[in-house]
Amino acid sequence: MADFIAINPILHATLRIAPEKAEIHSRGIQLLPVVPAEFASIATQSPIVLTKNGQTGQFVTVAMLGFAPGENLWFSDESWQGAYLPLQLQRQPFFLGQSGDNGQGDYVLCIDPDSPAICQEHSTALNATQSTAMLFNENGIDSAYLQQIKGVLAELLQGEQQQQHLVQALLAANLIQPLSLEITFANQQSTRLNGLYTIDQQKLATLDAATLVQLHQAGWLAPIYTIIASAAQLYPLIARKNQQLTGAA
Repeated sequence: MADFIAINPILHATLRIAPEKAEIHSRGIQLLPVVPAEFASIATQSPIVLTKNGQTGQFVTVAMLGFAPGENLWFSDESWQGAYLPLQLQRQPFFLGQSGDNGQGDYVLCIDPDSPAICQEHSTALNATQSTAMLFNENGIDSAYLQQIKGVLAELLQGEQQQQHLVQALLAANLIQPLSLEITFANQQSTRLNGLYTIDQQKLATLDAATLVQLHQAGWLAPIYTIIASAAQLYPLIARKNQQLTGAA
């Protein structure tokens, strides 16, 4: 894991970021964490599924971007190809850390010093269509770009809390089931999806009225149905994989 550095108006007064190059962080990501507030946007291009956090064992909601570890079918030609850029990519290369030895202090804005989005003002790595953004103005005040990044991080922080509540509601209603799916691609190569979960539609259909009202009042019915509807994006994703395979051939 990269050693993140806390942002400082003095130390980073001249630091520049190429926002478009932040999309490179999506390279090699098969399952990208997403939060309920962006489900509707994500569902227009990717299936939304659940998986278990490898460290905590807790369920998390993710956008499925590929069919194998390290595969992102939405990233090609060094850029993100989707119409909607997920929040986890919008905030790159910034992170929220916590001060204090036990990680229980205030949140601190940090940056990944190894990010490809970090550049010098006259970097030759940029092409004519790319621009750079500074973090602070000449008075050391947050630039409009940095304010936007902080807004995205705040939205993610709130969204992760909402996601935890959604998962708790799904578990309480026993609505999570393993996703069993085997796919054969155009080259006759087959793959089986493991470790993924989705909504149990049969149990959802038989929930008692009181539970349905509770889910509705908590605001969870819309995200639940969005997860279900997003499964239709599996077919365009398969088409993207087949296009990649036939193109390579």
